[in-house]
Amino acid sequence: MAILVDEQTRVLVQGITGSEGSFHTRQSLEYGTNIVAGVTPGKGGQDLDGVPIFNTVESAVKETGANATVIYVPPRFAPDAVMEAADAGIKVIVCITEWIPVLDMVKVYAYVKSRRATLIGPNCPGVITPRAKCRMGVMPYRIHREGSIGIISRSGTLTYEAVGQLGSLGLGESTVIGIGGDPIIGSKFIDLMRLFRDDDQTEAVLLIGEIGGTAEEEAAAYIAEEKYPKPVIGFVAGLTAPPGRRMGHAGAIISGGQGGAKEKIAAMKAAGIFVVETPADIGETVQRALKARK
Repeated sequence: MAILVDEQTRVLVQGITGSEGSFHTRQSLEYGTNIVAGVTPGKGGQDLDGVPIFNTVESAVKETGANATVIYVPPRFAPDAVMEAADAGIKVIVCITEWIPVLDMVKVYAYVKSRRATLIGPNCPGVITPRAKCRMGVMPYRIHREGSIGIISRSGTLTYEAVGQLGSLGLGESTVIGIGGDPIIGSKFIDLMRLFRDDDQTEAVLLIGEIGGTAEEEAAAYIAEEKYPKPVIGFVAGLTAPPGRRMGHAGAIISGGQGGAKEKIAAMKAAGIFVVETPADIGETVQRALKARK
């Protein structure tokens, strides 16, 4: 098993003919992803390496049965692309696009929730399930291997570092999800931890957070309250970041006495999370958490 995407997922690519969309479509096809359709308005009837292209998401879903979509369109059009997918009944929406205005995301978030769809992103590397060879996004698929560690991360680069370290220790992943680092994102740690909790393949969950917002503290409170049944490992980037300074992502800014790394780390430790002190120790801490469970 896994969460969100597997071998049954029929993937649609919105923005398939753009430079980023076409490149990553070919990468995902090479990996083995079941991409059944693409959408670029005005280019319906064409194809990309055998993948049929449609003018609308609705027509693509009707003709191919697509049930998940990955979006590579410019920020000006991305909000409409997400809502179009939700309107067409797609339940897993991954938006790679960055620089979407916050006010636009307020509207998009509410709209997607009203359609009972799951949105990953925006401004994220996407989702990958190694066992099913299903890749939606921009993750470098060659570094991933099948395993039992679920990963939820706000940082793309640290995700790849974590995956590399797990691989060097002979460990792999069930599903890896980059949730994005914008102030408003479609899914938070808690949303996805509930899915990993019920996934038989996942033995432990790695949370990679950063300064800004309260998502990590909320996740820690959830773990403590629910007596989460699987080991959770946590790392928070930005320990040395000065208050009021934006670091990396738009959402990585400390303000109002909240969002600091020290507060997040303290909350994690209080909840019984295995806290990683430095990025170099991610893999070893995961390994230690697995051994402690046994």
